Amino acid sequence: MAKRIAVVGAGALGGYVGGTLAHLGHDITFIDSWPENVETIRSRGLELDGMTPEERFTVREAKTLHITELQAQAKSPFDIAMVAMKSYDTAWATALIAPYLAPSGFVVSLQNCLNEETIAGIVGWGRVVGVVASLISVDMYEAARIRRTVAKGGDKYTIFRIGEPHGRITPRVEELVGWFKGIDSAKATPNLWGERWTKLVQNGMGNGVTAATGLTTPDCARNPAILKFQIKLAAEGIRVGRALGYQLEKVRGIEPDVLVRADDGDKAANDQVESVMIPKGPGNPRDSIQRPSMAQDILKGRRTEIEQMNGLIARKGAEIGVPAPSHEKLTATVLKVERGEVRPSPSLLV
Repeated sequence: MAKRIAVVGAGALGGYVGGTLAHLGHDITFIDSWPENVETIRSRGLELDGMTPEERFTVREAKTLHITELQAQAKSPFDIAMVAMKSYDTAWATALIAPYLAPSGFVVSLQNCLNEETIAGIVGWGRVVGVVASLISVDMYEAARIRRTVAKGGDKYTIFRIGEPHGRITPRVEELVGWFKGIDSAKATPNLWGERWTKLVQNGMGNGVTAATGLTTPDCARNPAILKFQIKLAAEGIRVGRALGYQLEKVRGIEPDVLVRADDGDKAANDQVESVMIPKGPGNPRDSIQRPSMAQDILKGRRTEIEQMNGLIARKGAEIGVPAPSHEKLTATVLKVERGEVRPSPSLLV
């Protein structure tokens, strides 16, 4: 029998992953807290849009539930629950789905930041798997409408990195890798924690900056002063992560040492970073709308993950004596923007 998969959070990433899996024939049930989203999916389906014609389709195969309707699933437990909520919603979302897991069922963290420990505190370490979605950009721009604003990674860059907290490659991880390869490139990783911190560095140098400045991702890179600030954010995050013992991977395709040297004033390293980050030529046709999740949250008037992202790097750095002042500054700035005290502007950071 097909495994029953719950996706808790039918937003940008959860909707994109769950919708594509449903399109591929998997048994998907969306559970969402936004009533308009649920009702729109029910009435007209979940519309997915990518960079190629093959990525544009409407999903009608997935069941969709309001969170208040979950109790009806007690007789049909889920084999897998993918939690795709904001990091600050992890605890309640996991507690919500936990009673509806099969005895051998487990929870997949399909999120930014480091949430596996929170999930394990509710369901146990043996029932947690992490999926790191690296260099993916998806946007829920209306209820039940999601678009991807960058090309697939394919064989050039592995988008999904899937692993166990203990680092062993298990059959369930291999199964998930097979499923996710139907969406984009995927691999099993023995380095979940290093991958998580690497993605945190990647998000930490991008998400909050777009939220604070109001610029798109490409326009941040085209602004020399903003790019310099982003390099500093990356270097600080790398230093903190290494001090914590994480084995870091490439950040946006750049070796961590190169980013640290660029921040230290090494011209060759800086030139290498700029060659990767600054868009060239005509570029992505969706450059003008490419904004990561935090910038989208600001545009929608929603709470951001800044405290679980840059705030976490700053707090962990303070705990171990590795300062991260740029992360402290960015966290404070985004919180002011979030509260409506200031408007997004590049002048807030440089």
